[in-house]
Amino acid sequence: MLDVVALGELLIDFTCTGQDADGYPAMQAHPGGAPANFLAALARFGAKTALLGKVGTDAFGRILTATLANAGIGTRGLIADDSVFTTLAFVTLDETGNREFSFSRKPGADTRLSFEELDLSLIDEAKVFHFGSLSLTDEPARTATQKAAAYAKSKGLLITYDPNLRRPLWNDLAEAKKQLLWGLAQADVVKISDEEVEFLFGLGAREGAEHILKTFGTKLVFVTCGADGCFFKNRIAEGHADTPKGIRIVDTTGAGDIFGGSAVYGILRSGKQPQALSQAELEQITTFACTAATLSASRPGGIASVPQLAEINALLH
Repeated sequence: MLDVVALGELLIDFTCTGQDADGYPAMQAHPGGAPANFLAALARFGAKTALLGKVGTDAFGRILTATLANAGIGTRGLIADDSVFTTLAFVTLDETGNREFSFSRKPGADTRLSFEELDLSLIDEAKVFHFGSLSLTDEPARTATQKAAAYAKSKGLLITYDPNLRRPLWNDLAEAKKQLLWGLAQADVVKISDEEVEFLFGLGAREGAEHILKTFGTKLVFVTCGADGCFFKNRIAEGHADTPKGIRIVDTTGAGDIFGGSAVYGILRSGKQPQALSQAELEQITTFACTAATLSASRPGGIASVPQLAEINALLH
């Protein structure tokens, strides 16, 4: 039995570590991809997870497959395709650790995943199905995501979603908005950033969460606000959790994904449906997730940056 199966991109993040005399960046490679980072948090905390995705048969694809396995994430649903190259993302950082992305993805292996290639038995075994928006940018991955979400819903899984907007990956931002909104209509639990709420609705965090709950039938919404923490809301409770202070931020890559995985871990651990969680329970879950995400941002990378449970609990207590 699986706790969570996710569908989407597995890639290499190349993060800038400096510049040479001519201004060319020195890059350090880290395993990443939003769904993979999300699962890495869950696996680190003891949940049983698996990824549905595609990489190339190149060296990066082989390394990433091994990395997932070493992180405790099931790789049975990971396809290796020798006709495409593993997707690469190049991340430059400013002095506060915020990112700018450039992608080698024309096409990348993750966009070439078809529904016919999916191991649906992994969805059959799971409690939660998770997806993001990067698998909605191109076909056939878009149709694979749409059909997989429908299949998961038909099987009664909890559906979680992250409308992870990466503007350079969309040829048309109107199409991006359309696809991100489609994702919201599928989800029971949504993790969305304040920037994405502004892009989609022109609203602030609290107003955006309320709009999503009323418009899309979502059961629980987390709106992350970077260093300002997270606003949470379901139909019986709402509130805000702060991020821990005094931690030096070096790389925010994957922090939102790790927040999402940590929050879903808290929901699973509660044993309750997301719409039934109380104010106190949601405060505890959100504070835990904010702490995990902040600690992850104090070190480079996504998958490799997930903190240990003991480290989170020490900071909380």
